[in-house]
Amino acid sequence: MNAGEQRPAFGLSFDPRALTDLLQAPSDVRDLTLAYLQEVVNAQRFGLRLTGDLEGYRKLFVDSRKDWRVVYGVRAAPEASTHRREIHVVAVRPRAGNDVYDEVGRRLGMTRRPLSARTHAARSRSPQLTTRGPVPRPGPLPSATPGLPHPAQSPSQLHTR
Repeated sequence: MNAGEQRPAFGLSFDPRALTDLLQAPSDVRDLTLAYLQEVVNAQRFGLRLTGDLEGYRKLFVDSRKDWRVVYGVRAAPEASTHRREIHVVAVRPRAGNDVYDEVGRRLGMTRRPLSARTHAARSRSPQLTTRGPVPRPGPLPSATPGLPHPAQSPSQLHTR
């Protein structure tokens, strides 16, 4: 290591399927991904945090159009490693149709499509709905019910000002 180089802050590992993703990506995306991952390993770049079911993972936008994503997590490195923590790349895929997040969910063993925190919030039941009692059903007016006649109002009650 030269005097100008720094020791990487993290180790690096790949899910084997992520390596296949990387090899199948267009060459410009592949080159940018490797350059960005080098910056992540050196703690010079950090991806945005994912929320919801993928909380604990991060995403990197690879190309200028933001069509490609790298999803990775930071985890404890193996005991034999010279680093305490490592960057573990789970997927390198296009974003189109949320394909990357669906694939990450499958690779992590999720049985359903991963949801973001915003989606969880939108699908959750409002707390105001659970605190209210049953809504009374409208019924007929008391004057419309048959039965004893109601007493007539006195003239003094009719003309109140």
